Amino acid sequence: MLLLSPIAWCGGGLAPAAVLAAPVEWHEVPASSEGRQWWDAGSLRLSRGGNLSVLSRFQPATSEEEERPRLGDLYVMEIDCGQNLYRDTSVNGVPRFRSEWQPAEGDALLMAVIEQSCEAAAPLLQAG
Repeated sequence: MLLLSPIAWCGGGLAPAAVLAAPVEWHEVPASSEGRQWWDAGSLRLSRGGNLSVLSRFQPATSEEEERPRLGDLYVMEIDCGQNLYRDTSVNGVPRFRSEWQPAEGDALLMAVIEQSCEAAAPLLQAG
């Protein structure tokens, strides 16, 4: 699949640039009282620092008063698989510059996303 990036530096100015995109392959982790979360196997990449980058989607649990579930948020997460740390580098398409590394302990959804995505990306991480 070939997509055009909305912004890229070309010669003397900004222009669309071709980028390759893998098919979306959502994997849902076990739901918790906090809500539901998925990670996209098609988005697994190595970051500049050699860590794992993955797209995830979080949908908060709905209350009984809500007529329909909230849409949730999309996150690009950078994961340090060796230390079980993560940081959100983008939320709903908005970059989060200088985001801090955080442990996922105590958050069952994040711990499952880290475990499953790191396991799926093991060959990529070993090759990198």
